[in-house]
Order: sequence, then C-alpha cells, then structure tokens
Amino acid sequence: MTKMLKEIKPEEVKENPFTLIGKDGMLVTAGDPASFNTMTASWGGFGVLWAKNVCFSVIRPVRYTYTFIERVDAYTLCFFEDRYKDALTLCGTKSGRDTDKVAATGLTPVLGDGPIYFEEARLVFQCKKLYFQDLIPANFKESAIDAFYPQKDYHRLYVGEITRCLAR
Repeated sequence: MTKMLKEIKPEEVKENPFTLIGKDGMLVTAGDPASFNTMTASWGGFGVLWAKNVCFSVIRPVRYTYTFIERVDAYTLCFFEDRYKDALTLCGTKSGRDTDKVAATGLTPVLGDGPIYFEEARLVFQCKKLYFQDLIPANFKESAIDAFYPQKDYHRLYVGEITRCLAR
C-alpha cells in the first residue's frame, strides 16, 4: 500500500508550479459523493489574492466537469506520480457523460473528507470557490490567444482558496 497523505501547509510544497501543472497535469474534481466528475487539466496557477493562498483553474463550459464545479462551492486539484499517466490521459480524452472514469482508471475516490479527491494522488489541494469570471476575448492583448479557441468555447476562470493541502 502507498504511503498515506498527510496535511501540510501550502507553503511547504516545494515543487515548481510550472512543471507541476503545465508538464505533469492534474485532475480537477467537483461534485458530491452521489455524483461527481473529474477532468485532466494542464492550465492554471497558484498565488496569493485577497490575503489568501489561492489556485487559479480554468474550465471550458463544454466540459462535463463544468456542470459539477458550477453547482458546488468546493473542488480539488490532484497531482499524481508518473505511473498514473494513463489515468490522466483517459480523464482528459473521455467525457464523464459517456465513461465511468473511476471504473476505467481504477482510481479510488475519497468521499466524506471534504471535497472529493483520489487516494492515489501524491498531492491534493482542496479549494473553496471565491470568484469566477468568464474569459472575454475582447480583453486578449495578443491575437494569437484566440487560436486556442477555434470553437469560441472560452474558459471560465475560477479562483479557489486553498483550504487544505495533503501530500505524501
């Protein structure tokens, strides 16, 4: 069995946030024990806003997880060891509308311990939504950014307060 997660302060995370999110990717999970979804993401960030440790997450309205994050006040960001790359790939290429991602990946959801996360994660950020804002294409200062949106399905930005951090 893998080593258990323990609670740490977000400031104790020593990993580079650029490789943590951009290279390795993460699972964004929202919902409740009766109904939830997870998706792979590789865009986002961490920082301090309103005197709180926060994360920035972006989700397109067409993603199934969007439905779940819209209806709850808390969500998680989970990071995994390389051996879970196939699970993250599946969660980024299959929709929860059509696929039971938990069954397909073999990941174990942890229910009843705050927002849902996965037992196999090596690092978990539990977050409380503080703010959201739809990206407005008229505000893009570089026209090349619009190339990321051929379907005009602009992300919604979520600012989440990090309420709990768990690590191996």
